[in-house]
Amino acid sequence: MRAQFVLSEIGVGLRRNLTMTFAVIVSVALSLALFGGALLMREQVSTMKDFWYDKVNVSIFLCNKNDAETDEKCSKGAVTAQQKEEIEADLDDMNVVEKVHYESADQAYKHYREQYGDTPIAATITPDQMQESFRVKLKDPEKYQVVATAFAGRDGVQSVQDQRNILQNLFDLMNGMNVAALFVMGLMLVIALMLIVNTVRVSAFSRRRETGIMRLVGASSFYIQMPFIMEAAFAGLLGGGVACVLLLLGRYFLIDNGLALADKMQLVNFIGWEAVITKLPLVLAIGLLMPALAAFIALRKYLKV
Repeated sequence: MRAQFVLSEIGVGLRRNLTMTFAVIVSVALSLALFGGALLMREQVSTMKDFWYDKVNVSIFLCNKNDAETDEKCSKGAVTAQQKEEIEADLDDMNVVEKVHYESADQAYKHYREQYGDTPIAATITPDQMQESFRVKLKDPEKYQVVATAFAGRDGVQSVQDQRNILQNLFDLMNGMNVAALFVMGLMLVIALMLIVNTVRVSAFSRRRETGIMRLVGASSFYIQMPFIMEAAFAGLLGGGVACVLLLLGRYFLIDNGLALADKMQLVNFIGWEAVITKLPLVLAIGLLMPALAAFIALRKYLKV
């Protein structure tokens, strides 16, 4: 097979169907950019989980005088010194517990004032309304239920809270956005495949005389089909390249510059450049192989010579 002939036929096909080829490139680029974005979003959620779950605590809030009057869980009264000692001792004996920190009502009030001192409601809060608590660091954050089962409902304990629940809504939102991106990606992918099939069909129809002559002189089916397949693959590769550029620009403008989320949200551990770069070969491979396969299947139906 002469490479010069194949390349010339690819150029002819791209020029004849320039508008449809451009539509294919744009559709492939958008669908693969959404695909790569969904992969990065999933990795971002995983990175944030690893980062935050390693820092969250289980909080055991103890009953105070106000709770004894208003909360059925504290109907036996405020927590006593003996109960606090027993709770702390039991926590220290648990294998799943890495570290225990006691926070007094005064310390809790101080932290509250630091965070909400400028709000109107802060002026109505007094130290005796704050709860004492134990902040428990677990060796495995997934073992929260072990602590909850051991201390929920115990005398002197008002509630046991897992701080992961605060983050779970955020992770659920990000996962929902990930699913939405995959859905849109699938829709764009279907559109791209339809455009590829139509482009190949139009190209095959416009060159039916040339392909007929090639068949008469003994050219193989693979030799005849190769320019069409390469044409689709080239358009798909261009779309994949555009998608890679979009992913790199997205990482640059969203996190490093432009919105600069890395500076504005310093408590969030964002994915690095290596996470983006490792996805680019996959995006390019799909951009190359998907149109080529679609063209090969379409040619079996539309290229009858």
